[in-house]
Amino acid sequence: MNLLTISGKSGHEAEVANFIRAELESVGVPPTAIRTDNAQLRTPIRGNTGNLVVQLAGTQPGPRRLLMSHMDTVPICVGCKPVKKGRLVRSANPATGLGADNRAGVATTLTALWEIVRQDLPHPPLTFVWTVQEEIGLHGARLMNLGLLGKPRMAFNWDGGSPTRLTIGATGGYRLTITVHGLASHAGNAPEKGVSALAIAALAIADLQQAGWHGLVQKDGQTGTSNVGVIAGGEATNVVTDLVTIRAEARSHDPDFRQRIVNEFEAAFSRAVTQVQNVDGIAGKVSFQGQLDYESFRLATTESCVETALATVRDLGLEPELAIANGGLDANWLSARGIPTVTLGCGQQNPHMVTESLDLDQFHTACDIALALATGDR
Repeated sequence: MNLLTISGKSGHEAEVANFIRAELESVGVPPTAIRTDNAQLRTPIRGNTGNLVVQLAGTQPGPRRLLMSHMDTVPICVGCKPVKKGRLVRSANPATGLGADNRAGVATTLTALWEIVRQDLPHPPLTFVWTVQEEIGLHGARLMNLGLLGKPRMAFNWDGGSPTRLTIGATGGYRLTITVHGLASHAGNAPEKGVSALAIAALAIADLQQAGWHGLVQKDGQTGTSNVGVIAGGEATNVVTDLVTIRAEARSHDPDFRQRIVNEFEAAFSRAVTQVQNVDGIAGKVSFQGQLDYESFRLATTESCVETALATVRDLGLEPELAIANGGLDANWLSARGIPTVTLGCGQQNPHMVTESLDLDQFHTACDIALALATGDR
């Protein structure tokens, strides 16, 4: 409940990190064992803190395990006022989400470490990580200083959903910035002299929608998604808009199909440029900048972290479910960087919405699973 009240959107996680640090020091974790990297200095948004890392030497033999969660929330959760009603927690502020994505994950991993230290529980070598800027492209995990982690052999990440849902794969995401240049003119005296960048963008987006390349994309037995999420341009109604910037994304588990979606976006805008010309035959221009946010991955069910998670959940009398996610996770980058990572939920429902809630029974189950994974012999 305390974590939920902290404002900590992407790039502004320092107060969350300070809360974690204070809680750990209160049970005797030495300040020197709590370290922060400088990932925030290389992220697209210059953040106010990096990833927070704690290493514990093992009191029993076994490969090092990593437990992690991300600290940031989406902007809609700023101003949350958490209230408990029965076995659910919601925001009393109707204009905000709860922020359980992912403060519940932070609380789950923090509780596991807190209980191990407080109760002096036996455990294998452990590393705990709380990452930054997950919500805007998994940047904390992508830029994490792996040298601080102690070479873990397996990792477990807590994010949204059911605590018994083990996500062993996720889609890959590509981000695209499209810049459309038109030609300004007076919209009343000489509109025919102008080239509307907005008209070019509208034609291209309509083309993508009508051809089935926007939204859920299903072509030739392959599936992906795309979205035009941000359009910015124009300053006055009496000026033909000469510049529009668009931010879009494409996702698919198949890298080749994801690239095909990107190619269709570029083709649609390139066609639209030729369709809008002024009275003198002058057309606009379009340019593209893109980057791979994260690549898709899928762990084998024989991977040690998958087998360990399955066995741990079953040992607690629960039935695990294997899943593949259509959204990106910090596990995408951890797995890509050589640390196989399973993601589990904490009972969050309707993330990124004002109707977001946290199921407390599922949250406590997540805490039990996290502690078992951190201390168990599996």
